[in-house]
Amino acid sequence: MAYRSGEDYTILVVCTGNVCRSPAIERLLRSAFVAGSGIDVHSAGTGALVGEPVQPPMVKLLQRHGVTADGFAARALTEPMVSGADLVLTATRAHRADVVERVPAAVRRTFTVRELARMAEAVDPAELDAAAGADARPAERLAALVPLASRQRAQVPAELDDVVDPYRRSEEVYEESFGQLLQAVRTIARTVLGVRAG
Repeated sequence: MAYRSGEDYTILVVCTGNVCRSPAIERLLRSAFVAGSGIDVHSAGTGALVGEPVQPPMVKLLQRHGVTADGFAARALTEPMVSGADLVLTATRAHRADVVERVPAAVRRTFTVRELARMAEAVDPAELDAAAGADARPAERLAALVPLASRQRAQVPAELDDVVDPYRRSEEVYEESFGQLLQAVRTIARTVLGVRAG
């Protein structure tokens, strides 16, 4: 599907259980792209613990950053979700491969969250401004960013692109996982919102 300016731009975030990494990314992105941004974010899992809430250690980490996990229930990933998304962000390269295997047409709009953040940092802000157009909403800026960022695609070690899975692991692993995804979300949001890092 092709995004049309003025419509909502849909991001689908994917991990395994949809109870740790993908809901955290979803809620952080929703917090960054507030009402009026034109960006709609939701998440699902390749092996979802359907109906389960976000894991308590991840809830605590979100709350520490002023973000709530209230009302969340894990959902199973479906092909229509992928087909209906303008951008698919995954926790790991294995999830990315799973998404593309299910919907091959999604290959150009599917990235790990850390991969997109890394590539977004390499995009010239002036080029993004020009591609998005004057007075563009965040939705239009994100739609313009994805093809520009895609040109930066390169093979890197998995540890640079994957977010650690903290499920049923220690609070330290949750901290590590959250730190990885938070940094990626902040980079993407800053780029889309045109906030220069300083």
